[in-house]
This record gives sequence, C-alpha cells and structure tokens, in this order.
Amino acid sequence: MATYKAPVDDMMFLFEKLRDNSHYNSIEKYKEVNLDLAKDILEQAAKLTENLILPLAKAGDETPAKLENGVVRTPPGYKEAYKKFIEDGWVSLSCDPEYGGQGMPKTISSFFDEMLSAASLSFKLYSELSIGAYNCILRHGDNSIKKKFLPNMVKGTWSGTMCLTEPVCGTDLGLLKTKAVEQSDGTYKLTGQKIFITSGDQDLTENIIHLVLARTSDAPAGTKGISLFLVPKIQVKEDGSLGARNGVSTNSIESKMGIRGSATCVLNFDGAVGYMIGPKNKGLNSMFTMMNLERIIVGIQGLGLSEIAYQNALNYSKERKQGKSHNSKTKNGADLIIDHADIRRSLLNMKSIIEGERALSFWLAQQTEVSLHHKDNKIREEASDFVSLMTPVVKSLFSDMGMEITSDAMQIFGGYGYTKDQGIEQLYRDNRITPIYEGTNSVQAIDLVFRKVVNKNGDIINKYINLIKKDLKINEEKIKPFIKKLNKNIEILSKFSDWIKEKMKSSKDDVSAACNDYLKVLGLVATAHSWIKVLEVSYKDYQSNKKFYEEKIETANFFFNRVLPRVESYYLTGTSGSKYIMDFKFN
Repeated sequence: MATYKAPVDDMMFLFEKLRDNSHYNSIEKYKEVNLDLAKDILEQAAKLTENLILPLAKAGDETPAKLENGVVRTPPGYKEAYKKFIEDGWVSLSCDPEYGGQGMPKTISSFFDEMLSAASLSFKLYSELSIGAYNCILRHGDNSIKKKFLPNMVKGTWSGTMCLTEPVCGTDLGLLKTKAVEQSDGTYKLTGQKIFITSGDQDLTENIIHLVLARTSDAPAGTKGISLFLVPKIQVKEDGSLGARNGVSTNSIESKMGIRGSATCVLNFDGAVGYMIGPKNKGLNSMFTMMNLERIIVGIQGLGLSEIAYQNALNYSKERKQGKSHNSKTKNGADLIIDHADIRRSLLNMKSIIEGERALSFWLAQQTEVSLHHKDNKIREEASDFVSLMTPVVKSLFSDMGMEITSDAMQIFGGYGYTKDQGIEQLYRDNRITPIYEGTNSVQAIDLVFRKVVNKNGDIINKYINLIKKDLKINEEKIKPFIKKLNKNIEILSKFSDWIKEKMKSSKDDVSAACNDYLKVLGLVATAHSWIKVLEVSYKDYQSNKKFYEEKIETANFFFNRVLPRVESYYLTGTSGSKYIMDFKFN
C-alpha cells in the first residue's frame, strides 16, 4: 500500500508567506483566520487523511462499490470513516456559518482538498459533489429552498450530486432530453436518465440532493432551453423531516479503470418531484457555479495524487539498489537508485511541478475569495476574470501533469510499480479520470482560448500578463536570472496570444489545433510566476530557515532550467497551423 504524509509545512509556508493579495487580506470575514488556527486545522486534517482515510484507498480498489437489489453498497470501512468525517465537521469546513458551516476560506479548504485527494480519491468523491451542490444552491436557490436543504447538507447527513450527462449528450448539453413538467403546486416532475453520476447513490447519508438539468415542456431547443432542478432522493416535508421515496432509482453502476470505490451511477428519474433552482431556461448558467468550482478541485485532485506518487517514488529510490552510479564509491554491490542522475532528474521534475502548482492553486484560492467577498465591485470583477481565465488551466495542467508524475513514479518502481502490491499503479489508474471528467482537457483548452483569451478583445489575458510583469519588479540580484528566463517566456505567451487573436479572423481550425498547446504555455508561465513569488520569500528570509529555503531555491532552479523551456516547444507546435491536420486522409 502507498504511504502518505501530508505536506503541512509547505502548505503553512504558503499560508504564512504568500498571502500577498492585499484585496484578499482586506476581506473582513477572514480577519480571525490566523496562523495558529490554520496550522491547527491542517494538522488535524493531516491526522485524518494519513490515519483514517489512506487505508480506504486500497480497500475501495479491491472491494469496489456495488449495486445489490437496487441499493448501492460502499466499500468496507467507508461507513465508519464517513461517520467520523462528518462528526468532526470536515464537510462544513468552508460552508457559511448561517447554515452550520465553519466559514473557512478556500486558502485553507483547498489544502484539505489536496490531502483528501492524495489519501483516497474514491472516498473524497462522496462528499466533494456535496460542496459543489451546496455552493450552487447557496448562490441560486431561494430562501425557502436554502433553509430546507442546506443545513443537513452542511452537516454531511445529506449529500449532493451533479446530474448533467445523458446517453445522448455529454459535452454538448444542448441535446439533453430529460423532461420537467410543471405541477399545480409549483413543483416539477422529472423524467429521463442521467449517466456517469458520481456518488449518484450510496449508503453513507440519509438523503441525496440531486441537481438535475432538464427541459420544461415549453423550453426552446439547445442550451437556451435548459433549466436546473433540485431533486431529492427522498422527499422532504415542510418541517424538514424525510417523507416518501422520490421517483429516483439506480439503474446500474459503472465498472471502472480507477476510483473503483466511488459509485458512478446510471440514474433513472421516473416522475421524480423537483424544485426549479434559478431562472427558467437559465439552468446552465446556474450549474456553472458548481461546475467551475469542481473543475478547480479536479485540478487539485491531480495535484494530490502527484504528491503521494512523488513521496512513494522518493522513498523507494532511497531503499532500492540497482547498478553502479557514475560517481560510485561502493566497492561491492550496487548503489541506491537515487544516486543515478536520471532518477534524480525524474524526482526533481515531480517536485518542482508539484510545489509550483501548489503555489499557483494558493494564488487562485485568494483570487476566488476576492471575487466572491470583496466590497469593491470593480475589484471583484477583475478577480473573477482571473479565476475564469485560470480555471481551465488549473484543471487541465494539474491533471495532465498528474498523469506524467504518476507514470514516472511507476517507472521509478520498475516492475514492482506495475504490480498491485505497492499501490503505485492504482494512483495512475485513479488519476486517469481527472483529465476526462468535469469537461475533458481538450474542451477546457477550447474554452480557454475561444471564450477567455479572446473575450473583451483579449483584455483579460493582457491584464494577467501585466499582473505578472508588475510582480517581477524585484531588486534582489539573485532572482534576476530567473526573472530573465520568465520574461523570455512571457514574450512567447504574448506572441502566441496575438497569433490566436489574428487567426480567429481567418482560420479557426488553426486556433482549435493550437488550443492545447496554448493552455500549456499559459499554465507553465503561471507556474513560473508562482515560483518567482516563492523565490522572493526564499531569498528574503533565507537566514531564518536555511535548509528549507535552500531546497526551494534548488527546486526552482530545476523548474526554470528543465520544465519552463517546454513553453517554446508548445509555441512552435501550436503555431504550425492546421492544414496538414485537416487535409489528412484517414483510411
């Protein structure tokens, strides 16, 4: 089984030293969230994930969720762990105190998301969609709906799901067929089938609150005719108590490559009673509140799985002996594989990407809080633009890098990594879903380029580039070589952005073919920007913790010399055009 130690020290370093967003720091509701409180929460989270949740990963993989006589049974140990999970208040961590939440900022809850993803992604998924559903209802539900459903969702005794995909549609939701017929009492009865529903059913909670996209009888065609409905598994009476079973049933659960402990369900809605959430025919807009949050969290899933893969690869490389290194001082026998240059290169590649991504996600968490809670509308809007720009980047880059890192970790283990004993192959299988669900990474790249980069005449990407340039005005001489390298790649990003804008006028196929490359360029530049912030602190506070900061500087050195140069390659491939692609004859 894979081992795991939550990287609390690195998380606390970011929370203490990189809360550098003045707009975030001015938010009144988080004034009391100090270092001691943050450390206490993260240390308790570490104990939970390392001791209680981590063993569930193997259990869920070996004994997956199953459907028995219409009831979904979760893997052994899940019920007991979930009971402890909600008793200790982990579902409520970032929820509004008005509904029983603890009101912690995303700068803390995102760290917990990473820990939980690393320990057991399957277990995490049973509560993850609940938070997304909670946020959607909080933002778009009326007061009666919020009072009726949110308190129990915050407690964790009720869970939530997101029901979009159907047999006829996934990404293209305009094709969905689920119908919603209005009743005399203002409720709706929903009929249709939804597939690939994460935690669509389980035996952990008393009720499940499904958020379902459907069409009313008079809805126009396409995405403009989609509404959002809250459909409980068990109907809820006016006093909040549970009533009769609703018309929702589990048709089957998927047999999957990974996250086998998570029940991915096919749900049938047979005249199920539902309540409209948000304006009629504007359901997709409401659902995006949940979807965009989930996309960021999927990126963090990739980060968490990368971290546990790296830890195990590092530990193994310090134990496994194989061959002679070029500088071997061993007279008899083999050297540890960590003494070999290529193994060290692979480990540093993992480490530099992971720590850069963690810093980037922390920056994004600050921007998210500003976009939601700052008093100044103009400041909220700018932060919202940055969050919108970086959401597909974090989702795609972190999950793609997660595949690279879990694969490299398996490679370091060699043949042992390919077997089930070490738990490394499971990390690879579990992570494989992250580039797929919540919108495939190709779709994310298209969304980034066609909706974000060219939005407002490219104003958002220009503002982001200017933000980076402003942060590069640092006098520390030792940082200047890093800044020089980043500036070179910012120029490439600017050139690529201009190329995109120009090609939008003449060849959208060229743009489509370049989307994935562009996302990688922006993502690597953003990660390098985060590393600059880390370096600034590392040189400034070097004497206070030499060992810690020396390691940061050396890791950054690798990133800027070995990872960031990928930008130029992506730019060259991305701007090579599409004619040779579109003209190719597949026989």
